[in-house]
Amino acid sequence: MMLTPDSLKIDSEKISASICDFTKEFVRKAGAEGVVIGISGGVDSSTTAALMVRALGEDRVIGLLLPEEGVTPKEDLDDARALANQLGIRWEEVEISTIVKEYLKILPRTGDLLAQGNLKPRIRMTILYYYANSLNYLVAGSGDRSEILIGYFTKYGDGGVDFLPIGGLFKTQVRQLGLYLGIPERIALKPSSPRLWKGHLAEIELGISYEEIDLILHAIFDLNLSAKEASRETGLSENKVLKVLEMYERSRHKREMPPIAPINLEA
Repeated sequence: MMLTPDSLKIDSEKISASICDFTKEFVRKAGAEGVVIGISGGVDSSTTAALMVRALGEDRVIGLLLPEEGVTPKEDLDDARALANQLGIRWEEVEISTIVKEYLKILPRTGDLLAQGNLKPRIRMTILYYYANSLNYLVAGSGDRSEILIGYFTKYGDGGVDFLPIGGLFKTQVRQLGLYLGIPERIALKPSSPRLWKGHLAEIELGISYEEIDLILHAIFDLNLSAKEASRETGLSENKVLKVLEMYERSRHKREMPPIAPINLEA
């Protein structure tokens, strides 16, 4: 069977139509006027924004650019602006570094880079919902299936959204869809990064490429292969397969609603 990147090829036209149909119906049932989306200049948010325009029209989509001074690279911000203009949507830019600094003025400094980094997507989430609530819009998330399954997102940060249009697509499949939708190649093929700190790149932090992650996830969750079988069919080491499975297990809480303590009122 031997799995290769070609194993994850998609019919972009069909998938685009399916996501757009889902979006139209979801927004209609919610009684919302449109959607707000954070645009970072990366492939996930750019592809999601393009899909939202296809589904709802440019007048019902608002893009929010939420850079942090000293962390967000100029090229990402330039790409986000250019993409929003290309799509013809209304967009606004809110620089978050002042808000981040105010938080860190009153919070104890632990030196924990991740704790500080996770503040930023949570701040962005509150801004997205401020706009959404003000306009009777929904927040469209841009998380993909790869990030969701390995837990590579901030709980109640970029994971705090109303719906996930591309949540059923692996990262490498989102790149395919983005190119089909006319996303510039420099964005579609750009290395992924949540930009929680300066120089932050996803694949360096994860220690494994998305091409490898996606093949492993496909083998385990779509083909129901064991770790040994997944290693054999992907040509990747069993250690890499187990690493991905560990990320999945450790992040299980991110994909579930908070557990409620059982209470017996009859007792």
